[in-house]
Amino acid sequence: MISYTMVGVADLDRAAAFYEPIFETMGLAQCWRDAQAVCWGDPDDTSSPRYFACLPFDGAPARPGNGVMTALRSRDAGEVAALHALALQHGGSDEGAPGLRERYGPTFYVAYVRDPDGNKLAFTCTLADPGSAENAADQRG
Repeated sequence: MISYTMVGVADLDRAAAFYEPIFETMGLAQCWRDAQAVCWGDPDDTSSPRYFACLPFDGAPARPGNGVMTALRSRDAGEVAALHALALQHGGSDEGAPGLRERYGPTFYVAYVRDPDGNKLAFTCTLADPGSAENAADQRG
């Protein structure tokens, strides 16, 4: 259903430094870049969804949307935690530590961050066994 997501940023190099390790961990690559935007996705599948960070086309300052969030599907709770940590290491800010959010269902595992421009991201997975999240957290220390 989704073809691509595009977020406005103030600095393409800073955005690339933030997003590159996240998408690399997810098995995705930078597909395209020019002076206005940088894009990640599966370079071998042009029909797969893409994620763009761009300088606003109208020249106005980039601002995050109130209530706007992009959720990125992760393989498991360990990857959710790894992506959350990578985001924080690369200039992101914490909006919610990795964990179960039973309000959204007994197997919904998620972490929330904001990129350096304030755009909100969620790293999500659905757990087969909700107890597995605690086990993964215990193994990470």
